[in-house]
Amino acid sequence: MAGKPTVVVIGTGGTIAGSGKSATDTSTYATATVGVDQIVKALPELAQVATVRSEQVFQVGSKSMNDELMIRLAKRVDEVLKQDDVSGVVVTHGTDTLEETAYFLNLTVHSTKPIVFAASMRPSTAISADGPLNLFDAVVVAGSREAVGKGVLVTVNDEIHTARDVAKTNTFKTDTFKSPYGPLGYVVEGKPIFYRGVSRPNTVGSEFDIERIDRLPRVDIAYSYSGSDGTSYAAFAAAGAKAIVNAGTGNGNVSDALLAPLADLRTRGVFVVRASRTGSGALYRGSSYKDDDKRGWIVADDQTPPKARLLMALALTKTQDLVELRRMFETY
Repeated sequence: MAGKPTVVVIGTGGTIAGSGKSATDTSTYATATVGVDQIVKALPELAQVATVRSEQVFQVGSKSMNDELMIRLAKRVDEVLKQDDVSGVVVTHGTDTLEETAYFLNLTVHSTKPIVFAASMRPSTAISADGPLNLFDAVVVAGSREAVGKGVLVTVNDEIHTARDVAKTNTFKTDTFKSPYGPLGYVVEGKPIFYRGVSRPNTVGSEFDIERIDRLPRVDIAYSYSGSDGTSYAAFAAAGAKAIVNAGTGNGNVSDALLAPLADLRTRGVFVVRASRTGSGALYRGSSYKDDDKRGWIVADDQTPPKARLLMALALTKTQDLVELRRMFETY
């Protein structure tokens, strides 16, 4: 069929590339064992909607994703999208850290062409495997005009999510990926239907550019709980952290026991980002937590601690100015 878009499927591993010993193995299986070429070949229906090429960038379970691999992936996606005949890219990825990798590409790859992540909660060998339809939907979206300029997207469970908002929320259910503001739209009978857009800057509108990034400064996350003290913060600082995201309780709250340790971090030049461990909800500097200005903290707005870590790391590649760092969190 003439006029079909060309979509490149880039494989990174994960459950969508996994296999189990039996059809009932939906939790005990080996991830990242099936190559992306084989995954694409097993879904001949893709040829109905796009001319599909595939390549393997690396093959890991996404629990083992790291900054180096994210940068390598982003650079390759950027290169592929510069090819004139390519309409869009699909990245197959494990679910554990998909939200982080997708968000990183959303902030660093400068292209209006669709970048769509596909994943699965069940390996291809399982009963009711969700990977094939998720991949089909991702190829449909990546090749569509409707997805152009919408930033990095994630297609799972018939839904289209923005990489900025989506997060994994359940350990085993196929509808694990949720966005606090809902999906952007759906894929219905092989057609993407969008109901809303994305207002925060991304991809071509982002000031971060993967062509200028070869490494990220160390930024860590310290999780708050009843009775937590400054031990983990001191250890991260000793390991060379340039910033620490405090995954605080409730409204990103900081306990009295942590005030002195965090003040010590600031005197040593380590930035502190106040986030919430709850998973959703906006935090505002000053108005809801007046210590932010006094103590020199940065507020994560509505970003989860893992995404706040990535945004802070990217921000530190540009500046050490506290006012500018705060602006970036208010912007993205």
